[in-house]
Amino acid sequence: MPVSVLVPLAPEFEELEAVAPIDLLRRAGAEVVLAAIASDRWVTGRSGLRLQTDLPLGELLNRGFDCIFLPGGAGVRHLRADPRLGELLRRQAASGGWIAAICAAPLILQDLGLLSGRRFTAHFSVATQLPGILENERTVQDGRLLTGRGAGTAIDFGLALVAHLFSPAKSAEVAAAISA
Repeated sequence: MPVSVLVPLAPEFEELEAVAPIDLLRRAGAEVVLAAIASDRWVTGRSGLRLQTDLPLGELLNRGFDCIFLPGGAGVRHLRADPRLGELLRRQAASGGWIAAICAAPLILQDLGLLSGRRFTAHFSVATQLPGILENERTVQDGRLLTGRGAGTAIDFGLALVAHLFSPAKSAEVAAAISA
């Protein structure tokens, strides 16, 4: 059974932070499921890129995933306001599953108390809202939590996610394939 990753998308998501890790995960062989938090399956990012999701989030509430990956950007405010996503993340943490968040998305985890006592990074624009942020780190892994700093680190973040969900060898293989 392939590694499964849920990616909830909200309007104004940061395209690089979503698309680069999704692409790398799929190259590694992950089943990546894109879920719209609204009923419309088409979600428009901050720069106008429109992605068609697989399903609305409401249809995935009873399904388990190996990882829930939260892209950042201005759309984080919509993700923070969705109680269904909060419940999925609480269950993911309680079951010991992976949670990945990049840019401003660690704010969602802070709201749920999931950053308490953890090492993490995020985008400098939200540093004042995230006490303890490791601002100079590109990616930070703490247990089954992986965080990334922002769009400029999206490939590093995606390769780190592949390394943790698959293996360092698989991450190196994917990295070699995209750098050739």
